[in-house]
Amino acid sequence: MKSIHSLRMRASMLAVGAALVSIGAHAQDTYPARAITLMVSAAPGGTTDLAARMISDPLSKALGKPVVVENRPGGAGAIAASAVKRAKPDGYTLLVQYSGFHVITPHVVKAGFDPIKDFTPVANLIVAPQVFVVRPDLPIKTLPELVSYAKAHPGKLNYASSGNGSLQHVTGEMLNRMSGTNIAHVPYKGTGPAITDLLGGNVEMTFTTAPPLLAHIRSGKLRAIAVTGNVALPSLPNVPTTATIKGYEKLDVSSWFAVYAPANTPKPIVDKLTGEIKKIMATDAFKRKAQEQGAYAVYMTPQELAAHTSKEYQTWGKFVKDAKITGE
Repeated sequence: MKSIHSLRMRASMLAVGAALVSIGAHAQDTYPARAITLMVSAAPGGTTDLAARMISDPLSKALGKPVVVENRPGGAGAIAASAVKRAKPDGYTLLVQYSGFHVITPHVVKAGFDPIKDFTPVANLIVAPQVFVVRPDLPIKTLPELVSYAKAHPGKLNYASSGNGSLQHVTGEMLNRMSGTNIAHVPYKGTGPAITDLLGGNVEMTFTTAPPLLAHIRSGKLRAIAVTGNVALPSLPNVPTTATIKGYEKLDVSSWFAVYAPANTPKPIVDKLTGEIKKIMATDAFKRKAQEQGAYAVYMTPQELAAHTSKEYQTWGKFVKDAKITGE
């Protein structure tokens, strides 16, 4: 016969479980009761900011409360991520994060957050391949021509990035390792300054997502020579993908942009958020906007995003270690 103590313990545990279920159901029923903040880890105008603004208005309409975008750039994504990490896990402060900041930067510098333990995945929004661009005054129109030029003119080419450990940085190192070139890395404090110096003639090339490049490509100020991956961009239909270029098929580097909540955010709240985001992403308006900016709408459930984040974190961690990439 069970002791009175064990029976009381069982009854207490059942009561706690019932209370948690009740709290979760109540949270789902009443959430949201006020404005929600989407904390963006980059400055306005970039792809991370674009991703946040693509969902802010429709999500506000769906939930019946304001959804406000707040840009917190700096620290290679650490300022925004740390703010959301410390926020109350109640669904009112969310992080819209760029993959390079989330799964690469923590391997290179002391970012102050753990991308796996400190956040609850909500949904992935868009995926954007990298576009290789060079100054139009260079005699380079294809990726093989870039490699040939780099080998024929050692020390003459530099590539700009948004910082040490950024996706542009690791893309450049992937290209060097794959092709046997030694194109020098010039880090900047963000994609904006990098592109400004590229346009000013201080560096020869860069690779980043399409949104900040499209206007310059269309005006002829920059020349696009390749898009990473195996899917052509509708916004750059005449630019070949690396999958179609012999010897560079594995140069598949894409950025992804996702929504995270603080760790321990109640599941009913996460389910409500991801459900509404999924509906928004299924609309033609969202898909069209993503394609116009050189990206693709790619929804992931919280479980899929958790698995994807973990896999990418491990993959890039190994690459950073093998390539000896540092924050110096």
